[in-house]
Amino acid sequence: MQSLPKDPVILLSYLNTQLRDFYPSLKEFCAANNVEEKEITQKLSSINYTYDSVQNQFI
Repeated sequence: MQSLPKDPVILLSYLNTQLRDFYPSLKEFCAANNVEEKEITQKLSSINYTYDSVQNQFI
């Protein structure tokens, strides 16, 4: 797995695309890519985005 984008805005776009196209949940994305869910949610909360499990995207 390549490293995740460092910039939160680019990370947001990358994650929402991955969640839309390949993963049914953030938990499954994190497990498949060996990353911590907390790390992702904290980084995106810095730009006021939170994960919505119903929509399976950061909003």
